[in-house]
Amino acid sequence: MKYEKVVSAKFIARVNRFVAKVLLNGEEVSVHVKNTGRCRELLIPDSDVYLEDFSYRQGKRKLLYDLIAVRKGELLINMDSQAPNKVAGESMKNGSISLPEMSALTVIRPEQVYGDSRFDFYIEDENGEKGYVEVKGVTLENERVASFPDAPTERGVKHIHGLVSAKENGYHSYMLFVIQMEGMRKLIPNDVTHRQFGETLRYAAERGVHILAYACAVTPDSLKITNTVPIALNG
Repeated sequence: MKYEKVVSAKFIARVNRFVAKVLLNGEEVSVHVKNTGRCRELLIPDSDVYLEDFSYRQGKRKLLYDLIAVRKGELLINMDSQAPNKVAGESMKNGSISLPEMSALTVIRPEQVYGDSRFDFYIEDENGEKGYVEVKGVTLENERVASFPDAPTERGVKHIHGLVSAKENGYHSYMLFVIQMEGMRKLIPNDVTHRQFGETLRYAAERGVHILAYACAVTPDSLKITNTVPIALNG
């Protein structure tokens, strides 16, 4: 996926979940943060950040910029919470994401309800096999180990139980972690932050839910899924 116009700035402070202050061309500017997570290890004063510029196509927007990426040392991390679904959809269409037990996909429908869950994608392949995919974006890393979640997520636990239910009723089920950076050695569940999520993920894997992780090539104005990343469910 590509962003239309991107500019660089320096991060100053987060005002609330949705708004931050940055220094852009010597001026303090309020920007929309496209990730409502904590992101405490990313949004550090004086960090280099990248903004999607809407100043020439403002429409009804109040804020002219979206904060979409940040530099953390040598890493460039995309932190747009809408981006993982977009690149996952693109990559399932072009075949760069391979889903175990399914062949070439012929149907990819976003935001589909199953039971009391709303999954990111409903899919069908050329052989009539059917399944559901739930996507989670990953921005948390430590020494090239990615982890999820960065905050407790009861919604995430519910999604996993929904995938187990779908699997038990004959659908293929996939939890897809889109790591919004490159160079990760592995992905682990963040048991320290939310033990229940990790336990439920391991439970799902034992019951046939496929747990997948893909890294992304990141530039200030693009995000593209590249290679698979090993998953260590027990850390």
